[in-house]
Amino acid sequence: MKQSTWPGRSDGSRFKSLPIKHQFHQSEFKSTSKFWSASLASRQIRSSDGDFSKLPFDILTKIAASFTLPNLQAASLVCKSWSEGLRPLREAMLFLKWGKRFKHGRGGVRPNLSKALESFLKGAARGSTLAMVDAGLLYWEIGDKDKAIALYEKAAKLGDRSGQCNLGLAYLQAEPSKRKEAVKWLFQASKSGHVRAQYQFALCLHQGSGVNCNLQEAARWYLKAAEGGYVRAMYNVALCYSVGEGLAQSHRLARKWMKRAADRGHSKAQFEHGLGLFSEGEQLKAVVYLELATRAGETAAAHVKNVILQQLSATSRDRVMNLADNWRALPSSR
Repeated sequence: MKQSTWPGRSDGSRFKSLPIKHQFHQSEFKSTSKFWSASLASRQIRSSDGDFSKLPFDILTKIAASFTLPNLQAASLVCKSWSEGLRPLREAMLFLKWGKRFKHGRGGVRPNLSKALESFLKGAARGSTLAMVDAGLLYWEIGDKDKAIALYEKAAKLGDRSGQCNLGLAYLQAEPSKRKEAVKWLFQASKSGHVRAQYQFALCLHQGSGVNCNLQEAARWYLKAAEGGYVRAMYNVALCYSVGEGLAQSHRLARKWMKRAADRGHSKAQFEHGLGLFSEGEQLKAVVYLELATRAGETAAAHVKNVILQQLSATSRDRVMNLADNWRALPSSR
């Protein structure tokens, strides 16, 4: 997804996102959770039994489908029956590990996407939603979007929030698109704390695309994603505070969130923060952020930066360039 998330001052639309036209009502968001509640309730073991070993293997593997290896290892210690029932998922973790090695060329192996996909599919066949999502990502990258969506859908229905988010994003881009389904799955992933889904869901709410326009709700989801470390959401939160859309106008909080986004490598935030510092008389700090924005492709930042540089001494210019050369972005979930 491109970094540009908010329209420029000359844009006619207040906000940019993938186009969604159909309306989606809140009541529809609840359908999936109701389905799962009814399904699980109908298949629960009576608490009076008090014997976890009686849990059917198919239920056990569905519950544990999105578990990581440490969680699988811990669950396998509950009883002998669970250890046996979770064996396929523990095997899936090995295939997942090798798939990542082949995909990224780690662990002493050369990159090999074919072997990576083969490993992910073996893990997916054993029930791991983590492997399903990784296999779906590879299918998407090579252009086989139908297979990618099928894997995302399977992972999503098993409760994997990354699968839900990816399925929502895939439905937005599908031909023909399934916009109502997309918003539903983005909402499910958002409720589970997936920051990218929260950000995308906020975009839909902000534009009124697929759901009724609700600036307050959009700002709330932007803020959740920003607090979770999603840098694009940090930038949008800064703009919400700056113009008073969905949040009470606060230049102090706008500056705070703009700096957070800038310090994590968002080029537009670096440009905006640099302009803010310049207006406050902080020329040296302003030039650092404007230089970073220029290097990231924000051409408008170069003009302002050059104007300021002409006012600095040679020593100050060297110092500023040295700071820019040694700058490192703070961690974020992008």
